[in-house]
Amino acid sequence: MGGAVNHYNLGFISDVDLFNHVKDTVEQYRFDIDLKGFNKNLIDPIKLTFDSLVYSMEIEEIVKNEVLRQIDKSNTNQIGYFHQNIFKYIGEGWNVPKTGFDVIHAENHYFVEMKNKHNTMNSASSQKTYMKMQSKLLEDDEAVCLLVEVIAKASQDKTWQISLDGKNIKNKRIKRVSMDKFYELVTGDGLAFKKLCEALPSVLEDVVTQRVITQSSDTVITELNLLSNNPLKSLYLLAFSHYEGFDEFNV
Repeated sequence: MGGAVNHYNLGFISDVDLFNHVKDTVEQYRFDIDLKGFNKNLIDPIKLTFDSLVYSMEIEEIVKNEVLRQIDKSNTNQIGYFHQNIFKYIGEGWNVPKTGFDVIHAENHYFVEMKNKHNTMNSASSQKTYMKMQSKLLEDDEAVCLLVEVIAKASQDKTWQISLDGKNIKNKRIKRVSMDKFYELVTGDGLAFKKLCEALPSVLEDVVTQRVITQSSDTVITELNLLSNNPLKSLYLLAFSHYEGFDEFNV
């Protein structure tokens, strides 16, 4: 790390640990994308055709928007890394295991699953998470399982009630907790999460100042044009090259 670290004075995390954790998160941000990466999850050319004609936009602009969407999705995952892994540095006894739950306190029997938004999980994933927590309660009769939401509907620490097989299920040792209340549990400071949010812009400014931000590189359109002289045609060939008749496809 080049240069001195400023004082953020949060109390529950050292200035150096906070700076380095923010720096680690920034360094995982995505800046580059090529055609292989762009098509990793199989681009739908029919959807992009609709978008282009319905919104009266050139296909190149539609592709650029899809590139930005993919980069944003990748970077959103890095924010999940930030929220989870900061608990390597906060609170006594808390740690981030490589497998299993996102955050745990083995001695105090806390087991945490962390989600960015209250509406991130659909019904199936909610049920899967709840059953995972039920299983932990069966393994450990002192366990308390928490679904911690960074952006919850409200500041809360309440029993999580869910519908399983048409029945409303709840257990006082399975809870739904907002991020501010989780920080309070970990640090003993009810304003800890608010203080972190207040300090974050300053930490990010210091990180960005002390490192060279990689310039974005996007070769998707260039590579599409190499496949054919029409990027829309190239998108179809990319998706359907093994389908009948697409060896003579034209748009």
